[in-house]
Amino acid sequence: MRIARLVILLLFVSFLVLGGCRRKSNAFVIALGDNIRTIDPIGSPSVDAASERVRTLIFNSLVKKNEKFDYVGELASDIVRSPDGMTFTFTLRDGVKFHDGRPLTSADAKYTLDLVFTSSFAKSASFFEGSGDTKTSYIKSVEAPDQKTLVVTLTKPWVGLLSNLVPVSIIPKDSYESQKEHPLGTGPFKFIHYDNAQQVVDVEAFPEYWDGPSKIQTVRVRVISDMNALQAELGAGRVDIAPMPTSLSPDAVKLLEKNPSLQVKAFNGSNVVLLTINTSAPPLDNVKVRQAIAYAIDRENLVKNLLLGYGKVAHSIIPEESWAYTAGQTYSYDPAMAKKLLDEAGFKDPDGEGTKMRFDKPVVYKLSGSSISGRQYAGVIQNYLKEVGIPVEIQTPEQNTLFDELRRGNFQIAYSQWVGGNQDPIFYKDLFATSEIPSQTRTSRNRSRFSNKELDALLDEAVNTFDRGRGRELYTKIQEIVSRETPVFPMWYQSNIVIAKKTVGNINVNASGDWGFVKDLTVAP
Repeated sequence: MRIARLVILLLFVSFLVLGGCRRKSNAFVIALGDNIRTIDPIGSPSVDAASERVRTLIFNSLVKKNEKFDYVGELASDIVRSPDGMTFTFTLRDGVKFHDGRPLTSADAKYTLDLVFTSSFAKSASFFEGSGDTKTSYIKSVEAPDQKTLVVTLTKPWVGLLSNLVPVSIIPKDSYESQKEHPLGTGPFKFIHYDNAQQVVDVEAFPEYWDGPSKIQTVRVRVISDMNALQAELGAGRVDIAPMPTSLSPDAVKLLEKNPSLQVKAFNGSNVVLLTINTSAPPLDNVKVRQAIAYAIDRENLVKNLLLGYGKVAHSIIPEESWAYTAGQTYSYDPAMAKKLLDEAGFKDPDGEGTKMRFDKPVVYKLSGSSISGRQYAGVIQNYLKEVGIPVEIQTPEQNTLFDELRRGNFQIAYSQWVGGNQDPIFYKDLFATSEIPSQTRTSRNRSRFSNKELDALLDEAVNTFDRGRGRELYTKIQEIVSRETPVFPMWYQSNIVIAKKTVGNINVNASGDWGFVKDLTVAP
């Protein structure tokens, strides 16, 4: 009897240890680097990238971003804006079904939007302006005059409606409570199971998907956040694909590239690494000093030797693929020009031989202490600036402390990365409008504390302009001013790296790095 009980116990322990991590039979395994905080498609109190990746497998929205980062219909086959900018009319696609077989109608879309527009969800906040007692909604009403038509009326013209609808998943009418445990959408994959403890999500292809079914029948998403664990799982063939593996260093990626059973693909990415420069802090309040910093840093060398080619030098904070992109004034590596600009700014080389520092005390360069790669880059940048006579002191506070110090302006140069938000040129107003300079009572994104009246006027017009032609003219002027005045210095766009088995085909990742490509993947026998 004891032996029988011992055998049962061992089998049970084996199931606990291996069951949650063992590859589901015939499942295509996707590795995800960060924890999935929620499977709730619209009502979570915060928005995280990992949960959004999974959401795009199961759900569709009315609107999506195209390859130019412009907003086009997804579940909407047509979007018409009224001449006064107050009304948006969405025509729904034909033949769209939810995973339980019921057809999509405008009543479902109205239910979803009414829920979001009247709630305190994280995804609801963008549809309001102001805060506290002064908070007002941009939305006046949502109507469904027939089964295929949805009409959203605004309280005033607002260019942000379509962009903020992108992350709002359309769900069936009266289904929200059940969505928290069993997501039900119209996306290419149907939800099967979620194990929060093991951080595993199982889905299967929806055969009636309106844009054609996936060729992969069952998919398991596994969270593998540890670099060594991910390398081991890829090497052992227990993971089929690892899109944008944030835990892997360039060296680790190069090592995996040598594995004959794996392929490594690098696509242009939109996330930008940049230096934010405090324009209110001497000596960086002098534009020539800021430009000198830009000329002093060899970004091509950084991308080649530290990123090992997995990046591209950036001349703007928005992606090159954007409809609004222009390079403005560009900066190549030119230490002689950097020294000339410092001379013109009044910071001459004390001995004329380039051997002494031009400032009495070092420039304070801050970054998060948890950023291993950032600390590596900081040391190289420190040496580049030293070569032209700019002394640099590197400080690595804890991340929350860093954010607080950036808000208070307690820095001179700060290293950071913008993820996702920089895909929309409206971002320029957040970063550079005088009205967005942080104060003791307000946290805003203009951490460079940059103020330019000409730029303010251009930004105000640009964020209220629906016409793309006029918008491009305005953002060209905006980018010319920002690049010339250098309140930030874009360093590089990080590549969207994908590591997969050699048998995985049709891997095509757009610059945003979203998981829309998963539906069209193929697997060779």
